[in-house]
Amino acid sequence: MNKKSVLRPNQGKIRPDLIRIASWVRENTRVLDLGCGDGALLAHVQNNKGVTGVGVEIEDEHVITCVEKGVEVIQQNLEDGLAMFDDRQFDTVVLSQTLQAMKNTEDILREMSRVARYGIVSFPNFGHWTHGWSILNGRMPVTGQMPYQWYNTPNIHLCTLHDFEALAAQLGIKILDRATFNEDDEISFMPSWRSTLAVYHFESAPLSRE
Repeated sequence: MNKKSVLRPNQGKIRPDLIRIASWVRENTRVLDLGCGDGALLAHVQNNKGVTGVGVEIEDEHVITCVEKGVEVIQQNLEDGLAMFDDRQFDTVVLSQTLQAMKNTEDILREMSRVARYGIVSFPNFGHWTHGWSILNGRMPVTGQMPYQWYNTPNIHLCTLHDFEALAAQLGIKILDRATFNEDDEISFMPSWRSTLAVYHFESAPLSRE
């Protein structure tokens, strides 16, 4: 399942959160983008940072768009795992706005740690104050970041910033940096309450032989 919780960027325009992700990608490195969508991020880092990139995507139209952009892409469901990739085959692995839609959250984070030294994940922040207000009013939240109704949402594992940080610690993942957004604006004041999207840069847990 590679569905996103927000709309893809318009052609020729890259979202602010993807710009932040790109800033954490080192030049001339190898990048794996899981659920890469239309390939906007990979095309950006390939063109601007000399990156060698590979994307994984399931939707036919996005795969075609990736190819048109010159992005190497493998069509596969992420729920099937990352067995096609070797340990530390990449320098950085990205999972953008897809973590909340994965059935096996811990498994995908462990696999990300296996295939790359560094990882980047982003997800909707369920701790945003409007979500609590909706629940107090007896309704599940429906927002720009989570635009689905409760009965048709692909988002099955919603979490807050503190929830993710606790899971990262449990898995031995070292968080290096965090950015939070409200729509297109990056924010720093009271991010747990005011952000609709969280983006984390982390160092993977060591492999058993390291």
